[in-house]
Amino acid sequence: MAALAALAGLGALVLWALASPAEAQAACGGRSEMVRRLAQGFGEVQVGSGLSGERIVEVWAAPDGGTWTILVTTPGGISCLAAAGEGWVAAPDVPVGEPM
Repeated sequence: MAALAALAGLGALVLWALASPAEAQAACGGRSEMVRRLAQGFGEVQVGSGLSGERIVEVWAAPDGGTWTILVTTPGGISCLAAAGEGWVAAPDVPVGEPM
């Protein structure tokens, strides 16, 4: 039953990501609220981040690989869901100087 609830929640996140621009506004909120939803609702933790212009792009994923989310945060602290899915697989660490 918990798996079904998690899948339904993931479906809602994916629908947010695929929404039209007017509907997509619902996929945004304060960063702390968005992060709380990812952590409490899906058990996701931050696994990576980078900059795109002035925006912070973060990848969140459940440790078991069940779900993942890409969150984009503006300098004003508004975070928006950019993409979400399931089946996350972390890339293996590559020693410095080694070819990938």
